[in-house]
Amino acid sequence: MTDITPFQPSDYEEAIALWQRTEGVTLRSADSCEAVLQYLKRNPGSSFVAREQDTLVAAVLGGHDGRRGYLHHLAVAPTHRGRGIGRALAERVLTALGTQGIHKCHLMVRADNADALAFWAHIGWAQRADLVIMSRTDPIAANA
Repeated sequence: MTDITPFQPSDYEEAIALWQRTEGVTLRSADSCEAVLQYLKRNPGSSFVAREQDTLVAAVLGGHDGRRGYLHHLAVAPTHRGRGIGRALAERVLTALGTQGIHKCHLMVRADNADALAFWAHIGWAQRADLVIMSRTDPIAANA
């Protein structure tokens, strides 16, 4: 049985280990323990983990900026894929955001991550062709 619970600070080490070994997940300094814990504090109840027995098998960060929701780093251990865990985590984030008045959510997928693109399309997310994502990194906070 898979239990989905809110992401707790104590889940960080297992979640970061999962993200590090998940192909297509890119980590930066913004994923440090301190940064993720601050994100959880700013977005309480919007991030989740899935466990089987005592083993973390999936994790996702969810939050919002007051207008739009954002889903980050949804990852499911390869041994647990195809069981609906990823869909369940995404739905939990959307439900949590909805209770906060956030009804549109975005996520970013690397263009070369065909498996992730197929997963998101399969569960009803649409790829946008009308937007270009632009980023700027403050030279002081390189790799943020």
